[in-house]
Amino acid sequence: MDSTASAGGRILLVLGDQLSERLSVLASGDQSCDRVLMVEAREEGTYVPHHRKKIAFILSAMRHFRDRLRAAGWQVDYVSLDDPENTGTIIGEIDRALARHGLRQAAATRPGEWRLLSALQAANVSLLEDDRFLCSHATFDRWAEGRKQLRMEYFYRDMRRSTGLLMDDEAPAGGKWNFDHDNRKPPRGGLQTPAPTRFQPDQITTDVLALVDTWFPDHFGDLTPFWFAVTAADAEQSVADFIAQRLPQFGDYQDAMQRDTPFMFHAVIGLYLNVGLLDPLQVCRQVERAYADGKVAINAAEGFIRQVIGWREFVRGIYWRFMPEYIDRNALDHHRPLPDFYWHGKTDMACLADCIGQTKREAYAHHIQRLMVTGNFAMLAAVEPRQVHAWYLAVYADAYEWVEAPNTLGMSQFADGGVLASKPYAASGNYINRMSNYCRDCRYNVKQRTGPEACPFNFLYWDFLARHRGRLAVNPRVAQIYRSWDRFEADHQAEIRAQAAQFLDDLGNA
Repeated sequence: MDSTASAGGRILLVLGDQLSERLSVLASGDQSCDRVLMVEAREEGTYVPHHRKKIAFILSAMRHFRDRLRAAGWQVDYVSLDDPENTGTIIGEIDRALARHGLRQAAATRPGEWRLLSALQAANVSLLEDDRFLCSHATFDRWAEGRKQLRMEYFYRDMRRSTGLLMDDEAPAGGKWNFDHDNRKPPRGGLQTPAPTRFQPDQITTDVLALVDTWFPDHFGDLTPFWFAVTAADAEQSVADFIAQRLPQFGDYQDAMQRDTPFMFHAVIGLYLNVGLLDPLQVCRQVERAYADGKVAINAAEGFIRQVIGWREFVRGIYWRFMPEYIDRNALDHHRPLPDFYWHGKTDMACLADCIGQTKREAYAHHIQRLMVTGNFAMLAAVEPRQVHAWYLAVYADAYEWVEAPNTLGMSQFADGGVLASKPYAASGNYINRMSNYCRDCRYNVKQRTGPEACPFNFLYWDFLARHRGRLAVNPRVAQIYRSWDRFEADHQAEIRAQAAQFLDDLGNA
């Protein structure tokens, strides 16, 4: 037993996605008597088979943050993955730390997953609000109360007003709230895109890579080359490089996809925001300054800021408002298993092969690749939403349940029945062909609806609409599409549906 017991100290838990010195539990602490606890818990790496690069990123960032806290004067108990006394669970290590120091109380900032929140509550851990976000749970609930529909656009406008970002007094900068229509330029002729800043692994990271290779050899994804930022300083350098090199074209090409170009003009900083290495408001202020200084156009600045203070905050609000039942929603009654190629990327569909291949290599795909390629296919193929959710949670370095589940179950799979999105984001091969160069070298013909060379997205798209006509035809944003379907000859409709059925049967037997 040490002196913290007589001083009435507490165990202050800091999780792997809470690597911010302004974390509420640290702000509440007393360095003279409290102990910080950080745990590399095997359970957190295995409840889904997380990408090996994701695990390495979190562990390395944790170890660097541990050193930063110690330099700032905190006493830090750090339990490494290979510590022979490690129980493998967060709760087990809280219990051990309390016993080790003769303490009775533990505190933490609220975690970002219902699973862990429930465990901490059951363990009587005192929980503080996570004030790193711009919209508290209470504020979101006040905004949502009494609304028939919860739409991001109106939430986003209120966030613009409350933060003052891109505002000219009471009016939006540029005269419009949303420049989404100016974010959809296709990559015609090929684009040269500057790669995100890459950082060489230091000794801490090198040690972590060896550890992950030993402990998670069978998990999804390539471990090396590893180039992520693992400190706040390096993450901030990534932001500066993005603003200087890619943000000017981000506005035009936000939705574009290009083969063998995984990052396009995207920031690739979601993983840093979501573990606490970056402050979202500070990043948005930097982007706003670039616009004010004439370095980037309004569609670039607004498009980025919308993603951060709009979508990011909105989906967090949706998650906590509707959990825990939200995770089990399946409004379209989809029950097919996730195709095996989601784990290895071996498919003749060029768009899927490219998106899954880069996910395996980089633990990253941008939002249109996730929504309109991997997500779109899963929905058209009637894959069980819970399985799609587990895959997204596992494979992306920026994926935590609070942000991933609503984007997957709501936006991508329409499994929540319209809570998040006003319509399913279903599309045929035509959309992918318009917004990418994937179709150019694909073995399938994106212009064909049926036949041995037909793009599977085409017949699956029309089959999806036919299957769900009862639900979707009443949606004014979808109804007009059914008029096109009704113009098809009955024999052609039957041919489409038969080919879709055969394709899905073959997919399940592969």
